[in-house]
Amino acid sequence: MSEKICLGVIFGGQSSEHEVSLMSAGSILKNLDTEKYQIYPVGITKEGRWLLYEGPVSGLADGSWPQNSTPAFLAPDPSIHGLVADGGKIIRLDCLLPALHGKNGEDGSIQGLFQLSGIPYVGCGVLSSAACMDKAVTHTLLSAGDIPQAHYLWFYSQRYEVAPETIHNKIQARLNFPVFVKPANAGSSVGVSKVEAPEELDAAIKKAAREDGKVVVEEGVQGQEVECAVLGSRVDAKASMIGEIGASAQFYDYDDKYINGTSQLYIPARIPETVAEEIRETALRAYRLMGCQGLARVDFFVTPENKVVLNEINTLPGFTSISMYPKLWMAEGYSYGELLDRLVELALERAGNPHG
Repeated sequence: MSEKICLGVIFGGQSSEHEVSLMSAGSILKNLDTEKYQIYPVGITKEGRWLLYEGPVSGLADGSWPQNSTPAFLAPDPSIHGLVADGGKIIRLDCLLPALHGKNGEDGSIQGLFQLSGIPYVGCGVLSSAACMDKAVTHTLLSAGDIPQAHYLWFYSQRYEVAPETIHNKIQARLNFPVFVKPANAGSSVGVSKVEAPEELDAAIKKAAREDGKVVVEEGVQGQEVECAVLGSRVDAKASMIGEIGASAQFYDYDDKYINGTSQLYIPARIPETVAEEIRETALRAYRLMGCQGLARVDFFVTPENKVVLNEINTLPGFTSISMYPKLWMAEGYSYGELLDRLVELALERAGNPHG
């Protein structure tokens, strides 16, 4: 039998989505084929400490994992090509699989460390991760590519502190209420508010500014929330069937996604096939335009008139048992384990052809 692939699964992180990452990592670790992989789970605490986890998968769900861990960090030195563990022990890795979400996880920060380490890794590179994470940058680039989106504007929170009236006036002049106020860099709807009237703007902007120094305001779009999973390199990327979210909250927020689990998911989405095909084509166009690699989940609205509006691109979507990305590929015939195998294959292929 061929030698096992030494796979580092990175989870946790200094992010408002730390707990979501633990859920994603738990699902990933349960579904990786131990005949194929020698698995090294590496957790990053909320304080930023790196720890090699040596306990059961259940320790992620109950939060006890740091107690069954020893210090180990990823070396930026490519000659090491792996982890430096307790006592200076070197653990060589063939591939890295980040189960990280939000800041420092899918914004290009850790991808830069992966790049320096010389180790192939699952998912988008530094620039595409950073560009997709920053909603203001995403909006700007997608506008240049003529991809339909909600009307929007963005500003630095420091600018709001200096001239709140000016920004209020711009929002009211350019956008119709309700609007969504979002931190430019945050995930899983953390810091997002739905604002029905101008007098609610101040509180919503302050809430978003606590998460990031840049704030995006988007005009509300009436319609079905649908999602498309993309898998592959820029050249051979494939788009899945479309899934639909019947949100139980006012919008598909953090609790709805990960805690309550009360949203109804429809796979396939309740939309005409011509609209589904348009979504798949637009998802692939956005994926390539933003320089994505490996995987992304592209989220859309479909208006009552069947107009397709791109909402956002997630470069490390949730991988929990109730997450849409794996569910969509399972509906396409992949098992969860086969999906993980394909993601690792793509990472190793890209290492051999970095421009593919």
